[in-house]
Amino acid sequence: MIVGVTGFFCSGKDTMAELLIQKGFAHVSLSDMIREELTRRGREITIDSLTEVGNELRRDHGPGVLGARALEHIDHSRNWVITSIRHPAEVQELRARPDFMMVFIDADQRVRFERSLTRARSGDPTTFEEFAAQEARQMSPEGGDPAAQALAACREMADATISNDGAIEEFRAKIVEFLKRELFRHILPRPSWDEYFMMIAEVVSTRGNCVKRRVGAIIVRDKQILSTGYNGTPKGIPNCCDGGCPRGLAMADSGAGLTECIALHAEENALIQAAVNGVSIKGGTLYCTLCPCQFCARAIINAGLVEVVYQNGYVSDAMTVKLFETSGVKLRKMEAPSVTVEPKYKK
Repeated sequence: MIVGVTGFFCSGKDTMAELLIQKGFAHVSLSDMIREELTRRGREITIDSLTEVGNELRRDHGPGVLGARALEHIDHSRNWVITSIRHPAEVQELRARPDFMMVFIDADQRVRFERSLTRARSGDPTTFEEFAAQEARQMSPEGGDPAAQALAACREMADATISNDGAIEEFRAKIVEFLKRELFRHILPRPSWDEYFMMIAEVVSTRGNCVKRRVGAIIVRDKQILSTGYNGTPKGIPNCCDGGCPRGLAMADSGAGLTECIALHAEENALIQAAVNGVSIKGGTLYCTLCPCQFCARAIINAGLVEVVYQNGYVSDAMTVKLFETSGVKLRKMEAPSVTVEPKYKK
């Protein structure tokens, strides 16, 4: 679950984030991103400077830039809380995740001003008039500037509102009730078995060393993985990406020069690895990122597999389809997964 938190000055946004962190949530603050930018520039951190530089970032990189940057920090493995959302485009960016929901924290303005004085954060206003004026500037874009903060629009986009006019214990109790009500409604969707196994095949494909195309395959039975394979040159021979395959070196056209390719296909390697390790695959299903060629199809048939699920087509699909139809092996094309896990590579 991803909880986006926005609201008025000193309404309790940080208090809600702290409680969620206690419950195991990880925290991303859009304001902290702006504070880091101010620090890099050697500027004092005040509400005015935060507003100015935040608007500048939205103007230069798009109004949803801070939401997009927040998503770069977020993975699928845990719950997250994102604070300091102040532009509707940031909300739209975050709604790309199906487990996101937005909460607006509200409280009486006078109460919030007193909290501000107690907090005594550097750059906070010292008079109620200044406090109210700064808040008014956050409510709607100044001069119609599309990059300026638009807290009023964010409030309209909120999925829930929590009032924080009373004691902190009362506010914490409301947050706990919110979690009990919403957490199980906003769990990131689990992949289907097809999606799960195809995503694993995609990860396997990243080990492929063919310079033309990387392919991954896995063999499963009873929802258990029996063997994996990716395309590449045989053991002891330089990888294709290191110049070991004549077809790769020749930069052959797609579908041409296949007899010069010395690499094993992902499906072949999955079958061979099962044989090498003495694993029975009879009655299993092969998931492959690419439709098997006719040569791999023959081996699949004789290995006793009963189904092949693939994601992308290949130049010899017609012969593969015919072989599988004749032999009784089920061939099924799968659409792109609705749930994905994108690998993050270190530069």
